[in-house]
Amino acid sequence: MQHDLKEQAIALSAIFQAAELVANLARKGTADEAYSKPLLESILVVNSSSTEDIYGGSFDCQGNLALGRRIAKEVMGKGRDAINPDTIRYALSMIHLESKLQKDDNTLSAIGRHLSQVERQKEHFDSVLHENMIAGISGMYQETLSKMSFRIQVHGDARHLQQPHTANQVRALLMAGVRAAMLWRQVGGRRWHLIFKRKALIKQLEARF
Repeated sequence: MQHDLKEQAIALSAIFQAAELVANLARKGTADEAYSKPLLESILVVNSSSTEDIYGGSFDCQGNLALGRRIAKEVMGKGRDAINPDTIRYALSMIHLESKLQKDDNTLSAIGRHLSQVERQKEHFDSVLHENMIAGISGMYQETLSKMSFRIQVHGDARHLQQPHTANQVRALLMAGVRAAMLWRQVGGRRWHLIFKRKALIKQLEARF
């Protein structure tokens, strides 16, 4: 059970980190690249021996997801009022959208095809943060998840959201968040755990990974 909770805490941290970065982009037009990079890289990790490896391995995972771990702990603990409500809404929306996605074989297949294209694209660029890589992941989101009946509505400053690169970053991070939500489900996480397993998850988040 402890191992399951550890994996769930990692996936949950990634979800909330993606949600917070999307909220920051929508309001301020910026997102910390140190926290964006491991999330975007996780999209390209298809086969992994552990949940930690998806986000940088046992050595880097804690630092890579530090923002999300703090947000998740505060949301489920006594610091919820200090968290941007949009961050919470985006996180829950990612979990909900993934629950719809797992029943949609056509969209899952389309994501697989787009993922192969993005992987080939990565051979030509040195970082997933390259503008063309972010645009490629954004395109994958536009052609798949954004066409589903449930869509994540992002609200913020139109001056930022209308900038093509910012819009691409938002969509790419939404893709990373849904990928984390898929991982959350695969390691046994369920939405009701956020209420009924809240104390156990907080304890794991406080203990780090």
